Amino acid sequence: MKLYKAIGLICCMVLFAACGNKPENKDEHSEESEAHEETNLVSLSDVQMKTAGIGMGSIEMKNLTTSISVNGTLAVPNQNKALVTSLAGGVLRTLKIQPGDFVQKGQVIGTIANTELSGIQQQLISINAQLKLAEQEQARQKELVSGNAAPLKNLQKVEAELSSLRGQRNALQNQLSALGISSSGGISSTISITAPISGTISEITAQIGSNINASTPIAQIINNSELHLDLFVYEKDLPKVEAGQAIHFTLTNSPGKEYDATIYSIGTAFANESKAVPVHAHVVNDKRGLIEGMSVTARISLGENVYPAVPDEAIVNSGGKDYIFVLSDKAAAKHEHEEEGHKEKEDKHEGPEEHQTTFERIQVIKGASDVGYTEIKLIDPLPEGTKIVIKGAFFLIAKMTNAGEAHEH
Repeated sequence: MKLYKAIGLICCMVLFAACGNKPENKDEHSEESEAHEETNLVSLSDVQMKTAGIGMGSIEMKNLTTSISVNGTLAVPNQNKALVTSLAGGVLRTLKIQPGDFVQKGQVIGTIANTELSGIQQQLISINAQLKLAEQEQARQKELVSGNAAPLKNLQKVEAELSSLRGQRNALQNQLSALGISSSGGISSTISITAPISGTISEITAQIGSNINASTPIAQIINNSELHLDLFVYEKDLPKVEAGQAIHFTLTNSPGKEYDATIYSIGTAFANESKAVPVHAHVVNDKRGLIEGMSVTARISLGENVYPAVPDEAIVNSGGKDYIFVLSDKAAAKHEHEEEGHKEKEDKHEGPEEHQTTFERIQVIKGASDVGYTEIKLIDPLPEGTKIVIKGAFFLIAKMTNAGEAHEH
């Protein structure tokens, strides 16, 4: 019986001891959890602040230009491109152009030899001789008819023949004129090839001695004065685009120089079964270095608006989210927790504790960017006049990241 009482007493003591230790463990766990929760705070000493070049400022209201980023190509309208051809076939005798040469409309750029031209010119000479005789006969018949010496039908016959000869002469003259040959000169078998428009020779497709048909292109001319952009705007951005808006663009393969354009036309159908609509814009001002077919990256300006903004370098990214740092009066519990053991060892040898400035990491959403500033949207509102870090924010995020890794280990 005494043995059973002793065992019961020991069990009660063990249970009591266990119950007494439970709250203590809970407090330790709470303190540790609290240390883990203070992950948005980081502290710097005055020396660290100076070394990192931390600069303070505030959220400002800025006029920022909003824009849409699009891609496209440079193009020339068909009315500013031309193929150089001849109205008659023959053998290419001379060629006076090279790719890249600028030519004026009507300028002779080559010649073709065509022996059939001699026959046309010979017909014209013959027709002119017949016309001279017909005109003389018309005058004689008029005199006879007026003196009742000949019937009227003779005069009418001569006048009909005269009209036919004049029609044949005009047709031959127009034919020679279209071929660039003067109808008043001697017989020639050479056709001059002239530029149909002013522009730059982009391609030559024939060579001296080749046989040229009426439909065979000899060269191509492109007039870059009407160079324009063919851009592709997706359906979601289309309501924001309208004629007259300014565009700034760079060449995709050479982004060093920026060019300007202005929207003049917006398509009404999707291009190539895509969800993008073609938008056309005139290239304005400097066009040097621009060639049809070049790929471009462009920004369509939507206008200026006032937004809460901070300098670009005030925003840092961590874990796929954007943050700014604000001056905080909260205690950096995490920092104190990690350094507590180290401080206790050095308290005997150090003087007063160095002043610490605490910053809190605040998540934001980025908006429009312009002139070195970026619009921010706060997830949680901040008190008016809150000081933020505008220089050195990358140092704070780096220190916070390193501290977190050290705590995990």
